Amino acid sequence: MITQRTAGDAPAEQPPQRRPWLILSVLCLGFFMILLDTTIVNIAIPDLIDDLGATLNQILWILNAYILVYAVLLITAGRLGDIHGPKRLFMIGLALFTVASIACGFAQDPAQLVVFRILQGLGGALLTPQTLAVITTIFPAERRGAAFGVWGGVAGLATVTGPTLGGWLVSEWGWRWIFFVNVPVGVIALAMAAVIMPDLRFNRRHRLDLPGTALVTAGLFLICYGLIEGQSHDWGRVWGPITVPMVIVAGLLVLAAFVWQSHARRDREPLIPLRLFADRNFSVMNAVVAAVSFGMLGLFLPLTIYLQSVLGLTALQAGLTTAPMSLISMFVAPVAGRLADRHGKYVLLTGMALWTAGLTWVVLAAQAGSDRGDLLPGLLVAGLGLGGVFAPLQTIAMRDIEPRLAGAASGVFNTTRQLGAVIGAAAVGALLQARLAVDLAAQARTSAAALPEGFRERFVAAFDEAGSRGMEVGAGQSGAHLPAGAPPEIAQLALTTFHEGFTAAMKSTMTLPLIVLAVAALSVLLVRRRKASAALPVEQRAGGGAGSTEELGVGVQG
Repeated sequence: MITQRTAGDAPAEQPPQRRPWLILSVLCLGFFMILLDTTIVNIAIPDLIDDLGATLNQILWILNAYILVYAVLLITAGRLGDIHGPKRLFMIGLALFTVASIACGFAQDPAQLVVFRILQGLGGALLTPQTLAVITTIFPAERRGAAFGVWGGVAGLATVTGPTLGGWLVSEWGWRWIFFVNVPVGVIALAMAAVIMPDLRFNRRHRLDLPGTALVTAGLFLICYGLIEGQSHDWGRVWGPITVPMVIVAGLLVLAAFVWQSHARRDREPLIPLRLFADRNFSVMNAVVAAVSFGMLGLFLPLTIYLQSVLGLTALQAGLTTAPMSLISMFVAPVAGRLADRHGKYVLLTGMALWTAGLTWVVLAAQAGSDRGDLLPGLLVAGLGLGGVFAPLQTIAMRDIEPRLAGAASGVFNTTRQLGAVIGAAAVGALLQARLAVDLAAQARTSAAALPEGFRERFVAAFDEAGSRGMEVGAGQSGAHLPAGAPPEIAQLALTTFHEGFTAAMKSTMTLPLIVLAVAALSVLLVRRRKASAALPVEQRAGGGAGSTEELGVGVQG
């Protein structure tokens, strides 16, 4: 039963703290499924093109429809969890995602698949903020780091499982099974959630800020849409006279109006209580998590193309090449989580430094004639660092957040993370395309010197055209349309030219996310040390302290 907390009320019923780790397992299972779907679909692109007859633009929307809806609705979903209880939103999101996965598997054309991917994004958005909110509520402050470490380990496991499991499923069973694989996971997680998760409610009535919801949804949609569609429209016009930059600027203006609206109704429970950002650690960690996502998407987009198009690996082999990084991060994350409870700032700083150093090693080792084993030392160092990043990020960000605001804070934090990923993919994709136009042409001019006079001009022109098309190339292809009947030696020279040109463009491009990660690592120095009271066990804090369900008015329904 839910009660309205007043000054004379008896303390709210204590939530069941006897099984927080079992509850965490349910949260992680659902979160694993959502993260798995963000990586597993990419591996099936060639099969989707062949089986559904999808165009490149339709493929982009099959990938991006999910990301767009997911990113736009995270803040609203987090607040809905505060209002209706995280368990209810978690289960609704999980059920919707599972049903949408079945529908994706049975899709008969690209348009159907896009619609069902939108429903998947809605389910994922409803589920994700509830994970951090529940962890923040059921674990006392001194144990949250270990819990977030497990949560981060699951993120690493999903990262490695996506490409490898996806490659195997597509090869053996077909692309539809990358969606059907979600069904047993979703059903098990749903059954466990119904039995194990407590129905946490706060004994204070919340109301949804409808004007704020409309503004933040519109603003995030415009920004994400502009960033996602920018490259396919050459950052020019999208609708009549409206250009991509105009769409993005409009989104920024709408978000500015949202911030003003939130400040104006600060005494009437806005969608995002701006006092969240008065906590320096929460603000700094939002910037860092955006940089981390920027770096992940920005680095692995060109690296994945390099592994398949330059080194000639299959999709499964490419996934297995990066698997050691994710595997080591999965095992390091829980250890880093336990250390983060007391030394979060320094664990995070060390993790960011090692991750940046490892990825720098990968960039330096990547050459046109490299073997995938040359990348392994850098990937291992990067994995060691990445394992030390996830848990401290969550621990530091959520440490001083009131549990009754945990849903809103989690929504903001996950939205920032997703925006960083969208911006990273857009920025690095645009930069890579620009560098390809320069480096492929330059390498073609160098290679053409070895050709007979009559072939040189056409050879260079073919690579000028290939560079303008960007990344439309697969393993064993150069992207250059050579004259019919060209000798095999010229085709081989074209392939070597592409390998050298793409590698040069990739190495230049990957400098951008490395710089972003280095700046983010330095910004960790701004983190404030934890409050002295937070280091004490819950039962020793005066009046119950932060995390005490009695003071916070946490109730359990049923």
